Amino acid sequence: VQLVESGGGLVQAGGSLRLSCAASGCTIDGLAIVWFRQATGEERAGIACIDGSDGSTYYASSVKGRFTISSDIAIKTVSLQMNSMKPEATDVYYCGVGVTVVDDARGTPIWPTDFASWGQGTQVTVSS
Repeated sequence: VQLVESGGGLVQAGGSLRLSCAASGCTIDGLAIVWFRQATGEERAGIACIDGSDGSTYYASSVKGRFTISSDIAIKTVSLQMNSMKPEATDVYYCGVGVTVVDDARGTPIWPTDFASWGQGTQVTVSS
């Protein structure tokens, strides 16, 4: 599956952006799609995940309550609605096909960092 991200841009703190991840090549039904961010030289950090097998969603604690991930299987698109944005959210955002979030033995969520495929990313900049 090929993924293309869009919707990034410049927004003021407190504002909103909606990112889209368009898939082609095969259906996204049943796939786990993760939105993650990554700066040059930094590790990938999962933001939100939607598990296509049962529709479960997962969010990083830093965005819970402000970001919403959703999918439209018919148009093969996964969206990330980002509200009440903060300057520390500035980064390049990617979507990737991977495994879903699981909890370790202590209940700490483990986010995937390896993906079968991912897009070229979209820049998000939040001004203060």
